[in-house]
Amino acid sequence: MTPEVLVIGAVRILGSLPVLRWPLAGGLLAILVDLSDLLLRDTLELGGIPDYQAFDKWVDQVYLALFLVVALRWTGVERSIAIGLYIFRLVGFAAFEVSGERSLLLLFPNVFEPWFLLVAAVHHWRPGFAWRPATIVLALLGLSAIKEVQEWALHGARLFDGISSLEFLDRVRVVLTGD
Repeated sequence: MTPEVLVIGAVRILGSLPVLRWPLAGGLLAILVDLSDLLLRDTLELGGIPDYQAFDKWVDQVYLALFLVVALRWTGVERSIAIGLYIFRLVGFAAFEVSGERSLLLLFPNVFEPWFLLVAAVHHWRPGFAWRPATIVLALLGLSAIKEVQEWALHGARLFDGISSLEFLDRVRVVLTGD
C-alpha cells in the first residue's frame, strides 16, 4: 500500500462522514470528494495507485455504506427502495471484484446513489412528500437512465481512461473560454 493510497483513502473516508449529519449536503460532498481522487491521483507523487478501479470501488463502499446508514432512518418505500438498490449495487461490486470485468458494472448501475440524493433533497425541500407509484417509477427510470449512461461512459466505452483529470479540466476550460 503506497502513501498515495493512504492519503487518497483518508480524504475519501473523511469526505464521506458529513452525510451522517447533513444527508443532502453531505451526500453531495461525498460525491465531489469521490471525483476529487482523480485530481489527487494526477497531482500527488507518493507511489501511485496500483489498481485504481479496484481501489475506487472499495473506497466507494465507505460512502455508500454511510448513505445506507442514513437511509435506514427513513421509513416506508424510500427506505425499502434504498435497501434494494444498495444490495443490487453491492452484488455488482462483488461480481466486479471476483471477475475484474468493468463491463459488469453496466449490469449493476449505481442507482442507489442518485436515489439517496433525490430522497435527501425531497426531505430537505419537501418534507412530508407522499410518494405515489407513478412518481417512484418515473424517478427510478430517470435515475437508472442517467446512471446507465454514466456507467457506459466510464466502464463500457472507457471514455476517460486515456486522459488525466488535468487534461480533462483543460479541455473543459478550452470549451468554456474558447482559448
